[in-house]
Amino acid sequence: MSLFSPLKIRDITLRHRILVSPMCQYSSEDGFASDWHLVHLGSRAVGGAALVFTEATAVTPEGRISPHDLGIWKDEHVEMLSRITRFVRSQGAVPGIQLAHSGRKGSTRRPWEQPGGAVPKSAGGWTPVAPSAIAFDPTYAVPMALDERGIRAVVQAFADAAGRALDAGFQAIGIHSAHGYLLHEFLSPLANKRTDAYGGSLENRARLLRDVVSAVRGVWPERLPLFVRISATDWVDGGWDLEQSVELVKQIKPLGVDLIDCSSGGTVPNAKIPFVAGYQVPFAQAIRERAGILTGAVGLITSREQAEKIVSEGKADAVLMAREFLRHPYWPLAAAREVGQPIAWPAQYLRAAPEGTPERQPINLISEVEGATEKVR
Repeated sequence: MSLFSPLKIRDITLRHRILVSPMCQYSSEDGFASDWHLVHLGSRAVGGAALVFTEATAVTPEGRISPHDLGIWKDEHVEMLSRITRFVRSQGAVPGIQLAHSGRKGSTRRPWEQPGGAVPKSAGGWTPVAPSAIAFDPTYAVPMALDERGIRAVVQAFADAAGRALDAGFQAIGIHSAHGYLLHEFLSPLANKRTDAYGGSLENRARLLRDVVSAVRGVWPERLPLFVRISATDWVDGGWDLEQSVELVKQIKPLGVDLIDCSSGGTVPNAKIPFVAGYQVPFAQAIRERAGILTGAVGLITSREQAEKIVSEGKADAVLMAREFLRHPYWPLAAAREVGQPIAWPAQYLRAAPEGTPERQPINLISEVEGATEKVR
């Protein structure tokens, strides 16, 4: 197993193991994708990535982190998303979408806007929802605790979003259950103080994620991959931890999950996280070995040597990169060139490719459109 070896998941084969991690762009109006998203995601496909994930894409309006988040809560969102998936597929990459709900961390300003914190209703904000009525920190709004009817509505929203993702031509779904957003909030005893069937024991706290996975897999074809991103630990005593993560993965794997994207943190603002290169890789390795499932490693992965070592030593089956892809959209092409790895370059860029690089065969965009819009229920 090497960084540039193919990875087959169900009926989808990734051309190698370098994936674009979801990266919030805060550049939507009413949840619609724009030309910015087309260029942002499309350029990473041109750059040789095997799979390109959208940013966290909200399954409901109140599931957005900010009023400017990407969404997939209505049918009108599908058209522009379809344009993006067609282009990503035309470049030989697999288009993926991360379905998300922000929970108590919703209705906030974009990171570059000052002052930060909650967006009031008068400025387009909303009352966020959560497992319990506990704010993330004093600058965030106090959320409304979901009742069981609200929980069922969230589950249905994820399923409906998966159907729209299929209509839009996505070939992989990632469910966001990390970073202190809604599904992670239900998992963590730091955010979940419920005493009903969705709180208390691990079995109960994991119920919502199990329900969401089952609902999504009920819509998402068996032939297509389903990823779940988790925070393997809260980095706080008494919070979510690796042991619970392993048990969680053992519960959701039989429901149709193919790969666990192993991140960490995000539940509380005061966690002490050791931000060093590869600090989350041990989580991917432990879950891979103990739960018997494919894993993806994330977090401060920047060099080819580092990525190659993670994969070749069996610490993870793939690497998902974010910030490095912001700095270098064509990172996979450059990494392949370093080691003389054959990789197809776009014909338009062949003059810059190393000698002997195989030319990409022209793709019939008409058939690509038809394939992207095929509905498989």
